[in-house]
Amino acid sequence: MSGEEAPTPQQEPEQVKKPNEPPPAAAPAEAKPESGSSSPAEAEEEKPITYRALVLTGYGGYDKIKLQVKSMKKPQLKAGEVLVRVKACGLNFAELLGKQGLYELLPSPPVTLGMEGSGVIEAVAEDVTDRKVGDRVIAMNRHGMWQEVAVVPANRTFPIPEGMSFEEAAALPINYMTAYMMLFEMANLRPGKSVLIHMAAGGVGIAATQLCQTVQDVTIFGTASASKHETISQGGVTHPIDYRTKDYVTEIRKISPRGVDIVLDPLGGSDTQKGFSLLKPLGMLIVFGAANCVTGQKKNLLAMAKTWYNQLTLNTLKLMQTNKAISGFHLGYIHDEELFERTLVKLLELYQQGKIKPRIDSCYHFEEVAEAMKRMHDRQNIGKVILLPEPKKSEEKPKSNAEAAENVEKTEAAVNEKEEDATEEVQAEKD
Repeated sequence: MSGEEAPTPQQEPEQVKKPNEPPPAAAPAEAKPESGSSSPAEAEEEKPITYRALVLTGYGGYDKIKLQVKSMKKPQLKAGEVLVRVKACGLNFAELLGKQGLYELLPSPPVTLGMEGSGVIEAVAEDVTDRKVGDRVIAMNRHGMWQEVAVVPANRTFPIPEGMSFEEAAALPINYMTAYMMLFEMANLRPGKSVLIHMAAGGVGIAATQLCQTVQDVTIFGTASASKHETISQGGVTHPIDYRTKDYVTEIRKISPRGVDIVLDPLGGSDTQKGFSLLKPLGMLIVFGAANCVTGQKKNLLAMAKTWYNQLTLNTLKLMQTNKAISGFHLGYIHDEELFERTLVKLLELYQQGKIKPRIDSCYHFEEVAEAMKRMHDRQNIGKVILLPEPKKSEEKPKSNAEAAENVEKTEAAVNEKEEDATEEVQAEKD
């Protein structure tokens, strides 16, 4: 069982139930097992595993993602595989595209979503020697990570460093690998350079900002709504720009008349043209997304046509005459396992050195996946949105960083108030 594809409705193994409904009770035994029958240990091995998964059942709105309870026999792991009990999953823009049928690497529905997560290894194939049961790991796959248990290739798992939470571990791989490969493998970021980061408060934006700060004297221009400027400035953005009320090209030219050295473009369309115009000679534009295509819950053909129509078009002679470079980046099409491992190992080293740290915007349980996706779609997040497979408690609400800080402040205030009351009572007794 790969844990990646959802069975069709006609198949018996998938038992679609209400998420919080307990598994059906086993039927009473009709007779005692005969001599020579399976031992208790063997019976335990044959006992099916029940788990919850977020399945894309069709293309369209948030209602197309269903929380299903499935049942399967204990998987027989193939060579090089491990079974992971997933504790946290990352939400990426690719899932928003996939929901609308715009992510070409995702198989047709029904399919379990999710490309990254973290958890604990529960079983390993016989040939796997560098992982063991009980290891805390980051795990990646093409899809199928948004479920409580997942079978993944062992070479796509990486030990979680001490002190790193499951939420941070799930937030690291896609965003930070994308940012690292663009900045260092493609653009060769060096001291004294300048970078334009669009969507600077998003997962890739924050990752790119932190990684830029590992190089001396890098100037960072970051676009984000005004309400996020204080946060991204504290995070390292030199010049935050409100793309909703100002023309970022004009604002950048005011500060740096010659433009910038590197542009990271996840938008597409007319923004790609603007990015190219902002490049200094010998600068590089890296296109790694088409967020301008996604304007609502469902596929918007008009937005797609507009983005395509406004896409940058030029020939190699133009590149020669302007001394500029254009690159495209898509992590899903990187098949170099050595590059994958080298990059993630380097990122974990930077984490342990305190140079990077994933910012968790908010955590949502599987039951709240629609709210999580809407938060990202509406660009309300500052940092990574995390999904938790653990069932939600009835009274529990999703918490953002701001809410968590507010709760800490309230708790501290209550403690201080109690201490003041106690001091007053003691003073009264002395009087």
